[in-house]
Amino acid sequence: MHRLLVALLAALDAVIAAAVGVAAALVPLTLLWVFGLGTPVWAALWPASAAVWQAGHLVPHAISLPAAYLASAGVPADAASFTLSLAPLAYASFTAVFAARSGRRAARAGAWVTGVVSSGAVFAVLCALVWLTSRTTIDAVHGWQAVLLPTMVFLLPALAGAVSAAWSDGDDGVVDRLHDRIDRLPGVWRDLPALAVRGAAIVLVGLLGVGAAALVLALLVRGGEVIALYEAGNMNAVGVVLVSLGQIAYLPTLVIWAMSFVAGPGFAVGAGTAVSPSGTQLGVVPGIPILGALPESTPSWLLVVVILPIAVAAFAGWALRSRLAASGDQDAVGARLALTGAVAVLSALGAALLAVLASGSIGPDRLAQTGPAPGPVALAVGVEALVGAGILLISPRRQDDLPTAAADVPAPVATVENPLPVWPPIGRSSFADDLEGAATRTPRRAGRGRAADEDGRETAPIEADLVGGLLGADAVGRPYPPGSPIADETETAPIDPGPLSGGAGHDRTADPDADGDGDGRR
Repeated sequence: MHRLLVALLAALDAVIAAAVGVAAALVPLTLLWVFGLGTPVWAALWPASAAVWQAGHLVPHAISLPAAYLASAGVPADAASFTLSLAPLAYASFTAVFAARSGRRAARAGAWVTGVVSSGAVFAVLCALVWLTSRTTIDAVHGWQAVLLPTMVFLLPALAGAVSAAWSDGDDGVVDRLHDRIDRLPGVWRDLPALAVRGAAIVLVGLLGVGAAALVLALLVRGGEVIALYEAGNMNAVGVVLVSLGQIAYLPTLVIWAMSFVAGPGFAVGAGTAVSPSGTQLGVVPGIPILGALPESTPSWLLVVVILPIAVAAFAGWALRSRLAASGDQDAVGARLALTGAVAVLSALGAALLAVLASGSIGPDRLAQTGPAPGPVALAVGVEALVGAGILLISPRRQDDLPTAAADVPAPVATVENPLPVWPPIGRSSFADDLEGAATRTPRRAGRGRAADEDGRETAPIEADLVGGLLGADAVGRPYPPGSPIADETETAPIDPGPLSGGAGHDRTADPDADGDGDGRR
């Protein structure tokens, strides 16, 4: 595909990703404002929607509440200014998935660098336009953060998707050269990078799945507290819908919190608080209904949940062990040790990145610290991945897992030299034409046991032996050795003269001048 067309399509992907993300904030706010307030202030609707979209792309917002609002709401003056940086990751997740698909399409079109650069540049321009048109005195956003952070949310997944597609499909460029260089490594070492990434992806996806299950279980167990917080808010239907939509936008963030809980370190909901399997210590919690799922205390036996990350890592090790067994290099101890360490390191780095994305500030004072701490989460996940993957990767191989020579070597195929002639059915052409065509037929693809003649044509063994049987010769035209069973069969085969001779047969080897008159006839 032409590079200009690839650039235009990638730019269109960036426009769609930004437009859908902004619309996901603008449309609900517009509907709620129309049906809830009756006379919406359109000048405030766009900045509010843009702020939600920016917050969903990791942009921190410095909020400064006006004095009139503080007086009417009874908010103390020391809480008038705070930073809101805990991201509703549903927006970033959508942008990342859409960007990764755009990068893969550009790579399959043969111009992934052009596609990624074009889409990233267009997305950056759109982020700048959103920031320039949505500035207010209440919400202060730094311009470089408003442009750089959402662009990175789009650009990095697009680059990852493009490189992964180029790695698997080829790009006739730098990725292929790197791939060729890795392919020159001996044995399983050439597969080590791909296997390490695969193993870390299995560990992280499995941990997120376990975290999602833990969140659902917490909502089921603590559902009464969640409903009580809804009732305590004295919200009407519009308020319930608005709060529920906001909590849905934060669901990916809460899943990462639950993942950190299962991994062991847990998370904080304010400075000096902790929610972990080893113990829970909470202060005053904001009256957000979803936070009603937080446990008031955690029993000591709940520490067994750390077995789940180890089990997930063991599953990743089992998957990689199967790959190693398929490559035939499963006994390379050094490679298996390196693979286990690489999976642990990559899993720790991925968990640390997720913890960074799911932490931030949700209010003034002590609420400035919420979410999991990246360092402890990375350490815990790394150790659990090392133990779980090592159980399967480094453990001794069973004899059943090793390939056997009998299983790898195919059974010998018995061949018969010079088979007895087989008479074919008479076709539409004459018998001689059928024989010539059968002996010199050129197949579409060479098969086992075929021989080529002087003109490069391949001959079928059975048909060639047929002609040899008629001529008293083998498949390549050599006479059968005298005294061999086939030579005897060929030379002494009786022929039934049929009705023309009165039914009496004769032997071709008998004396032709049987009557003794010297004319050579009987």
